Amino acid sequence: MARLWSGVSPLSLALAGTDWWLHLSSSPGTQWRLARQAAQHAQAWWADALRAWAQTAALAAQGPLAAAGTLRDAPPSPEPAATAEMTALAQALQGDPRYTHPSWQWWPWRALAGAAKAVELWWQQAASLRGMQSHSREQMRFYGQQWLDMWSPSNVLWSNPQALQRAVETGGQSLWKGWGQVIEDVRWRLGLQPPPRFDPELVPGRKLATTPGQVVMRNALIELLQYAPTTPTVQREPVLIIPSCIMKYYILDLSPHNSLVRWLVGQGYTVYIVSWKNPDEGDALLGMDDYVRDGVLAALEYVHCATQVPVHLMGYCLGGTFAAIAAAALGGGDARLGCQIVATDNPGVKGLLASLTLLAAETDFKEPGELGILIDEEQVRLLEDMMAARGFLTGQQMAGSFQFLHSRELVWSSQTRRWLLGEDEVGNDLMAWNADVTRLPAVMHSQYLRQCYLNNDLAEGRFRFEGQPIALRDIRVPVFAVGTVKDHVAPWRSVYKIHQLVSAEVTFALTNGGHNAGIVSEPGHAGRYHHLLTTGMHEAWRTPDEWLAVAPRLEGSWWPSWQAWLRAHSSGEVPARTPPVHPALGAAPGRYVQVRYGD
Repeated sequence: MARLWSGVSPLSLALAGTDWWLHLSSSPGTQWRLARQAAQHAQAWWADALRAWAQTAALAAQGPLAAAGTLRDAPPSPEPAATAEMTALAQALQGDPRYTHPSWQWWPWRALAGAAKAVELWWQQAASLRGMQSHSREQMRFYGQQWLDMWSPSNVLWSNPQALQRAVETGGQSLWKGWGQVIEDVRWRLGLQPPPRFDPELVPGRKLATTPGQVVMRNALIELLQYAPTTPTVQREPVLIIPSCIMKYYILDLSPHNSLVRWLVGQGYTVYIVSWKNPDEGDALLGMDDYVRDGVLAALEYVHCATQVPVHLMGYCLGGTFAAIAAAALGGGDARLGCQIVATDNPGVKGLLASLTLLAAETDFKEPGELGILIDEEQVRLLEDMMAARGFLTGQQMAGSFQFLHSRELVWSSQTRRWLLGEDEVGNDLMAWNADVTRLPAVMHSQYLRQCYLNNDLAEGRFRFEGQPIALRDIRVPVFAVGTVKDHVAPWRSVYKIHQLVSAEVTFALTNGGHNAGIVSEPGHAGRYHHLLTTGMHEAWRTPDEWLAVAPRLEGSWWPSWQAWLRAHSSGEVPARTPPVHPALGAAPGRYVQVRYGD
């Protein structure tokens, strides 16, 4: 059943559909309202199509040569819309990148695009009925939009004027090339060849993850990498980075120009990073306790023993959630490390941690954004059934979930460019990393979904680490949290809730971009900006919108702001630390990051 429905729970869909149908069928007023709105959208579409037909006919009267050139290069002149529905339709078409090519503005293509868009506008109104459960409402809106996106006229050769025009201009070569790319994509999906469209050198250790360093520790779950210094002195407190185990660590060490790791080393810090094992069938029973204990705490213990000072702990995405759990367990005495550390000269730096940084990491999951559409009891049960047979969630299944949330851009538009237009999509470093997927152990993934997303145990004080309850309020070290404006995985307003959960000063940065591109935002990256504001532990609560209204906007990357904050919470400089060389462990990027599976 799980494989048949491609990981989407039919029971969850049925419950949402039943909720929608019961509220629709029991409300004649709602039925009348939706019928009236459908008629208004149809009228707006008809008027828009007639206008496109009239302009196309007028152009055709000028002669075939003039018409051909204008149809290819210039859209028709706009006319003021007569109704609110016509205005909404025109604006929706104008803002949809699928229909921006000039050829879409002429009849009959404008009529096809307009019809598809009018149905979308109506469905956004029809999916949200008064009295429905909010989760059912979001599911109906989302899955209905997925269906409409699949049947967009831009996805079909015969109804895509841009594709037809390209085929004529190239003498059919674009279609021939597109067919070849269809075969490539199918072979890749079947595991018969590597992902297409990527430079074969875009792999760890070649063009990616090239910052010099050594593997200094390895256990059954992680490799710990320490990077070679490039400055004669470094800050006393090292930085330990915990990336997400959902994807590979080198998102933070991509190409030399946009590597956060390389940049931070150059700023004078001793940098360590965890590289998670890509699990197999034997790791099925690994749980969240294992990832926190043998991942975060094991790495933290090594760094403490090696440096004998408190650590700047940083976590990204799920790695940030793990880091917060570890920090809370340490702060509450529910976890201990196996080595002692010496005191520092900085009275603001005490204990095991110097600070905690959370990048696009949720600790309160009550409002998870678009990802919450795919998470409910029935959906989690279906995923557990899928994982039971093999002991893990495959990398392709995990990647597919994220693609599903934005299928218009990540699936349909990409396939249109490759298959219908015959265009090459040259992969960059971020795209190559995104295609390098990892598995998740069955037990850990189930616990994560249930304890965090379904029950929100971590934020509400019910989460247990190794049987002991922990509380995020036991985090008493300064916190630096980063949210990104367009994040659909960890919405920034959800990330912002860390202000309510810890007993510490919180510095919050909100940067433009999405979950990945907003974090990988090196200095000098054009168009970058961020808002930054520190909230003291005893300051009055601000809502996210109130915070945004008063937080200063700073141009450029958030990296320098974070580095200045780290320096302010460090206790001075020491001679640079060179990573030890262990022939049995090898050099960075290590072994675990090289493991890839065909699924």
